[in-house]
Parts: sequence; structure tokens; C-alpha cells
Amino acid sequence: MFEHPFDAVSWEELRARQSAKWTVYDPDVLPAWLAETDFPLAEPIRRALHAAVERGDTGYATRGDLGAAFADWSALHWGWAPHAADVHLVVDVVTGIAELLKVATQPGDRVVIDPPVYPPFASTITRLGRVVAPIPLATSGEGWALDLDAVAHAYQAGARVHLLCSPHNPTGIVHSRQTLVALAELAHAHQVWVISDEVHAPLALSGSTHVPFAAVSEAAAARAIVLTSASKTWNLAGLKAALLVATGEAPRSLLARLPPDLPYHAGHFGVIASCAAFREGEAYRSELLAVLDRNRRLLGELLREQLPEVRYLPPQAGYLAWLDFRALNAGEDPARRLLERGRVALSSGPSFGSQGRGFARLNIGTTASLMREAVARMAKALR
Repeated sequence: MFEHPFDAVSWEELRARQSAKWTVYDPDVLPAWLAETDFPLAEPIRRALHAAVERGDTGYATRGDLGAAFADWSALHWGWAPHAADVHLVVDVVTGIAELLKVATQPGDRVVIDPPVYPPFASTITRLGRVVAPIPLATSGEGWALDLDAVAHAYQAGARVHLLCSPHNPTGIVHSRQTLVALAELAHAHQVWVISDEVHAPLALSGSTHVPFAAVSEAAAARAIVLTSASKTWNLAGLKAALLVATGEAPRSLLARLPPDLPYHAGHFGVIASCAAFREGEAYRSELLAVLDRNRRLLGELLREQLPEVRYLPPQAGYLAWLDFRALNAGEDPARRLLERGRVALSSGPSFGSQGRGFARLNIGTTASLMREAVARMAKALR
């Protein structure tokens, strides 16, 4: 396995960070849970933020050039060219989901999710008085996929919204164009809104191609709102800027009902950093994708050597690995045992839904040395 300049960051440098990933647990715990990376900040972003501080540019956010920057980037990399005016600013993806559910549904309406899935999906739906309609991913020897037959039944039963995770967190699957086209036809036929969380989309790895849901067909564009952000790819979560994109008339009308002050709650530095990412951050992204591709292969090798009982399907996108510990009888929540006995923190599998019992999520967006240390600690905890 090759070494990369991103591997040069040390434990001591990372421990100096004050983000949640590095401060929630005791100093002796290796944190591999929260979805942020351990790599240096991209130089164009660093320059843009430094320049903003130097000119005292620390006021409230507006979308500014971000809509155009994203539209140009999307057109170049995905062949999807929304108008800049169709790109709206929001503080983060979860806030965008909540605000959309408020205008797209009424209390008591059913919202489809595909567990195991990002925990704030279910908690946001429940907090707003809507009803979670879980349609677990179908599983086979090839991995996970949307259960379109069950989705069709849920739509027919009156679901109002499908909260889609594309690429999927925690499994890392990239939904195929064929799957998304079929989903769009179902949504159009039953007048279901599809709110597609595509925050990990710029991180599709070699062998996989992300397709924005709204771009797969006219039927999709008529029912889709896409949420995305530069936050995961360029590690900007703390700067708070995400995007809502609608390219059909009905979705545009839905976005027009959102509170007009919503953009001002986003982070101005987040907008500045995101513009720099989409305009000048491609070299960094290319390096990141190479490191993540290496890391998903490295994890497979380490598990085969030290924990061969753990079932692992390498992610097709992103830096999150969904690990099946059930053969080791590590309990419903293996992350608890790993923390207590190995002093390594993974995300709790059951928090992603009942389908996560016996699983845990590992963040592989780190250095090769810390990847090796994480697996060594996991093996110690389970042996």
C-alpha cells in the first residue's frame, strides 16, 4: 500500500483539534466514529478563509456565487447543470430535511426511509410529528439495494415523502441509474416527494458513478429535491453551508414556501469555503479519492489478517465502512465493547435502526497508521 502526503498528519496534531470527533471521548480513545476526515484543509480553501478574516468579512451569509459554483461543478462532473437560481442555501443537510418536511407534509404523514440509515433521518421525522415508514434495504451476497417492491407498497399505502440517502450512509452503496429511474417512476405515479440526501455524492470511488436523483429522468425532476454540500468531501462541516436544489416546477414551488430567512442562518465562512471547493478544490478531491480507495482496500487486508470473522463490503462511495460483527457474538452494539475493551470509538450500529444490530460504522477517512491502529484495537477488544 502506498504512502501519501495526507498520511503525514500525526496523532498529536489531530488531538489538538477541537471538533467533536476529537473531544467527545477521553484522550486515550481513538475516535473513528463521526463523519469528518483527518486530512489537511485544501489550500485554496485555506487561502479563501484567511483572506476573509483579513478583510473582516465575518457577517451574515448569502448564497452569493455558490449557486453558480455548484452548478458549474455539477455540470462538469455529473452532466447535471441546474440553473444557479435553482440552488438554495441552508445551514446544513439535516436542517434542510426538517424545513422541507414542514412544507411537504402534515403531522401524521408517513415518510419512507431505507434503514440501516443515517440516524437523524428517523429522529427528525419523529420530532416533527410525522411517522417513520421504514423500508429496510434488501440484502444479498452482492450487498445492499433499495427494496423497490416494498417501496411501491409504501407509496401505495399513502406515504407522502421518501427520504433517500444517495450514496447511502452507512453502507456506502451507490444506487444505480436503473434503480433511481424505477424509483422516480414510482414517485411520479403516486405523487411522492423524494428528498435525496447526496452529501457524500462527490466521493464516489473508482468503479462507481453517482447520478443525481433529479437528473435521471423528467419524472425524477418533477418530484425531487436534492440536498448536498461540500462539507464531507472538503471537511467543512463546522462551517455550516449546504444546498437545496430543485429543477422541476413543483419542487421549485415547494422551495418557494421555505422561510425567506433560512439562508441567513448558514455560515458565511461556509459559503466562502464551499465556493473555493467547487471552483478550485478539484486537485484536493482527486488526492482524497485516491487515499480513500487505498484505505478501503487496506481495511479489507487488515480485517482478513486480524478479524476474518468480520463481514465487510468495501464502500462504493465515501469514507464510512459498515462492519458486520455478528459472527463474533459481540452483542447487539459491538461499538460499546470496542470502546470499553479496545479504546476505539465506532458509531453504534443500532442507532441506524434495528437492522444495525450486530454492526458498527468505522470512519476510514484517516491516515494509514491510524487505520492500522484502529483495527489492532478492535482485534484486541474482540479477542
